[in-house]
Amino acid sequence: MSNRKAYVLIQAEIGQAESVVQALRNIPGVDSADLVVGPHDVIAVLQGTDADAIAKMVVTGIQAVKGVHRTITYMVIVQ
Repeated sequence: MSNRKAYVLIQAEIGQAESVVQALRNIPGVDSADLVVGPHDVIAVLQGTDADAIAKMVVTGIQAVKGVHRTITYMVIVQ
């Protein structure tokens, strides 16, 4: 199977953005997680075997992190 990539934009609870980044960096499949300025607080880059694997990472991994308020996922369709 081909490797899929996705960008996840994350809104964190007030005061929680840095701890969210640290937690995300420990989740398998999260290539990077960075604090950003703008309407979102964190942008994470995910790699997975397919779209289902990435969706599971978002739901069971990222959204389960304490301090994550909302996520928006952008799946890369052409690399």
